[in-house]
Amino acid sequence: MAKFKKTAKKTAPPKADVQAQAEKLSRTLSESAQQIWLAGVGAFGRAQAEGTKLFEGLVKEGLNLEQTARKLAGNRTNVVRDVVESRVDQARERATDTWDRLEKVFEDRVQRALTKLGVPGRDDIAQLSARVESLTAELRRQGGAAPRKAPVRKAAPAVKKAAQPAGKRATVRKAPARKAAPPAK
Repeated sequence: MAKFKKTAKKTAPPKADVQAQAEKLSRTLSESAQQIWLAGVGAFGRAQAEGTKLFEGLVKEGLNLEQTARKLAGNRTNVVRDVVESRVDQARERATDTWDRLEKVFEDRVQRALTKLGVPGRDDIAQLSARVESLTAELRRQGGAAPRKAPVRKAAPAVKKAAQPAGKRATVRKAPARKAAPPAK
């Protein structure tokens, strides 16, 4: 069997030393707690004093950023507006050009159709008017008086078909077109 060694008994420190150490530790903890409390109160006071300044500084910085953003947005808005207006102007010009070309094509086709039908054009009527005026002036010079206007005749009443014999039809002949005399020189 194993033999146990006798261990030396440690002697307990005197109660006075333990109590002194406990008081010292208690004082140290109280002083530390007091210092932590004072540090917190100091930080709170500084935060109150500087917090207002910090808040005002942040508000000023926010205003500056907002003004800068508005300037940039305003400039971009002007640029976009200018681009849109130029594109609208281009589209308007294209539409006007297309409309003008369509109008010209329509006028040309109408003029060709009227010419085929024998309807005198603007130039023809202007030439005839000039010719009538020159002939009127010539008549005044020769006759000495202004020619009277011929009375306007009323159209003859239409003949009823029942009055015509059934076998005969009325034919209307077209008078040959006369060429206008060249203008007097």
